[in-house]
Amino acid sequence: MAKIKYDINIMKYMSLFESLTGARVKDCIVNDGIFFIVHENEMGKAIGKKGSNLKRVENTLKKKIKLAEFSSDLVQFVQNLIYPIKAKEIKEEEDGTVTIYIDDRKTKGMLIGRDRHNINSIADTVKRHFDVNEIKVV
Repeated sequence: MAKIKYDINIMKYMSLFESLTGARVKDCIVNDGIFFIVHENEMGKAIGKKGSNLKRVENTLKKKIKLAEFSSDLVQFVQNLIYPIKAKEIKEEEDGTVTIYIDDRKTKGMLIGRDRHNINSIADTVKRHFDVNEIKVV
């Protein structure tokens, strides 16, 4: 897990998000949208009543926002990242591999994504906070 460096734009996004929602941001990843990881137990604040805070941030930034709640427990953090997909089981192996067990093929396909896009993005996010080698879906 490497030290995370933010550029000035990401710092602005994090600051704006915190001031609009009152929720503390642990991490921010900018790609096709903006992905905020909020501290534990801050998800309710981040979303707001009926999604009002989330909508306000999206309207202000004119970008799609995704949220996940951080957890110091690796398995819970992975579950938070893949939500609303429900894994049958998530296991942390000795060799630094995290295995996500999924029941049906459709859900497995959604989790992996086209050209492994979704699972790679989940793996990159987990590696920013935990010492993990890879994430597998079976």
